[in-house]
Amino acid sequence: MGRYTDNPAAIRALVREAEVHKDTYIDPEIFDLEMEHLFANTWVYVGHASQIPNKGDYYSTTVGLEPVVMVRHTDDSIRVLYNRCPHKGVKVAGETCGNTGKFFRCPYHAWTFKTDGSLLSIPFKQGYEKTEFSCCEASGGMAAVQAVHVYRDFVFCRLNPEGISFDDFFGKSLSTIDNMVDRSPEGKLQITGGVLRYINRCNWKMLVDNQTDTTHPMVVHESSAGTAASAWSKAPPGTLKPMAVEVFTPFVSSYEFFAEMGIRVWPHGHGHTGVSKSIHSDYSAIPGYLEQMEAAYGKERAHAILHENRHNTIYFPNLTMKGPVQTMRVFKPLAVDRTLVESWTFRLVGAPDMLLERTLMYNRLINAPTSVVAHDDTEVYERAQEALHSRGRDWMNLYRLYDKDEPRDDPQHETNGTNELQMRNQMRAWADFMTAGMPGKTEGGAA
Repeated sequence: MGRYTDNPAAIRALVREAEVHKDTYIDPEIFDLEMEHLFANTWVYVGHASQIPNKGDYYSTTVGLEPVVMVRHTDDSIRVLYNRCPHKGVKVAGETCGNTGKFFRCPYHAWTFKTDGSLLSIPFKQGYEKTEFSCCEASGGMAAVQAVHVYRDFVFCRLNPEGISFDDFFGKSLSTIDNMVDRSPEGKLQITGGVLRYINRCNWKMLVDNQTDTTHPMVVHESSAGTAASAWSKAPPGTLKPMAVEVFTPFVSSYEFFAEMGIRVWPHGHGHTGVSKSIHSDYSAIPGYLEQMEAAYGKERAHAILHENRHNTIYFPNLTMKGPVQTMRVFKPLAVDRTLVESWTFRLVGAPDMLLERTLMYNRLINAPTSVVAHDDTEVYERAQEALHSRGRDWMNLYRLYDKDEPRDDPQHETNGTNELQMRNQMRAWADFMTAGMPGKTEGGAA
């Protein structure tokens, strides 16, 4: 047994009021415990209903390191099953997506299962007669994740059968999903444009931290976005600004801009940048879109929806989305120093195609592994992962605008956009959910 297993006090000691111990990012035992506890005790994003529109459609993915498959059942409900045959443990759904018809078939011994996971048939079943097979675990078929919630077509699950409810976990933070869905005149999103996948050689929490770090863009992205901004400043007066320049150059806005932008923090590790404005606030209007929104929602409601221009929203532990440009990223842990990044794009059903064009352009320019921006962040992630092993210092600093009286349970707290409160918020939630259910768990906030 290591230092942290079944030792909630030791885990909580890794998170101080405004400091985080380096072990949270580099210790393999901590990573294993995250998979066992954190990703089991929280509500984790699985997929979107538009990925499985028809009965029998499925999408296989992971929650933490657990292989799961999201499937459209025969009654049109969405189920999440552990992607494992109860016979010999073979992964049943071998492809990322497809249509399985009315049942799954294991490729090893041809056991079949209904799309709710229940056992349908076994070849030469008489071999199990008089063996008390009906009393064993395998007779139950593919295990189903019991806690599944579909919110406006976003599918979440909690691996532990008991724990915090979906509504209590997310609370007011669901307003970001609401806003992104409501940007469709029909109130509906559809995943489109495929997915960008790549691996960062760093701990998954580094990517989460980065999403609400507003004091790095003008430094890290100076050579990329800064160069583009400098070049555009030399364009002749009256030159029409290209869409790529609109989405690219705001990344090197000033400290003052990001401070005024604001951060909103919710309980359980959720939060977002861009309360009063964001880098998405000054995009050119798309012809016909406002008129469509006013026709669908009324003038006042339409303007309220479009006025919300949140930058990055963190849905703890590993989901982030940008409502104004309809993009979403999932940071999937692979190892203590390996993270799979998935970057998805949505179509606003019923909206002009030019909006989707901007979404796809944004994703390629900003989030692709060969993008003009993402590689800047990748460089610093990997440098950090390497240097954290140094003996030089043991603690990572989160003191920017720290206040010892800052709220812990405020359902919706707003503050300066350069405040590191959201990162502190995430790590306090991390300590809570890491230790939930551990033997000897003590109540209260982070140590």
